[in-house]
Amino acid sequence: MSPHTQRGKFITFEGLDGCGKSTQLEKLAAALRAEKLPVVVTREPGGTPTGEKIRQLLLDTGTSSLAPLAELTLMFASRVQHINQVIQPALAAGQIVLCDRFTDSTEAYQGGGRKLGSERVLELHRILCGDLWPDLTILMDSDVAASVERARRRNRARVPSAEGDENRFEQESRAFFGRVRNAYLAVAAREPRRVAMVDARGTPEETHQQIMNAMRSRLKLKRAG
Repeated sequence: MSPHTQRGKFITFEGLDGCGKSTQLEKLAAALRAEKLPVVVTREPGGTPTGEKIRQLLLDTGTSSLAPLAELTLMFASRVQHINQVIQPALAAGQIVLCDRFTDSTEAYQGGGRKLGSERVLELHRILCGDLWPDLTILMDSDVAASVERARRRNRARVPSAEGDENRFEQESRAFFGRVRNAYLAVAAREPRRVAMVDARGTPEETHQQIMNAMRSRLKLKRAG
């Protein structure tokens, strides 16, 4: 980082599958770009060539009987590569990184959904990711049944590809996603300064306005240069 370059901002989007994260992330990216701010859009698992290969393995329904701890380890393998190859260089260059999921997802899905607990997730984050946490996390809270059904419809509509599908998590039970949501709520309660809870049950435009309000009240964004 040059002495004249301010560190960028790291903003993550979290929530259940089907809550509208990807749509809202793109809306925020467009709004920031309209203000001439430098934006990098990325996702987890994935974000790098290596990470995208791990994503295929993790999300494909063909990956059956994956042990929860193996799943947890693969999530962090993708994340470490992502931090080193994409996130840290972009932040050092003064860019705003918008990421679809980060460690909060691992705490919610593997810690809560898979019942591995928060402690080992946070310990792995400390060991492997250091002190890198988002400057702001947008947690899109939504109804469990409606979100999961929307995610399943979306994935059924996808054209099957040679790489397989991304339906593995959507096949989980309602109880699994209930645990995921509860884990997210626990993260929000524990870290209110970082996590902004947004009600994602309204229209996409209403949700976008909540996100813009949260961002403006919590972050000071300056144009690069």
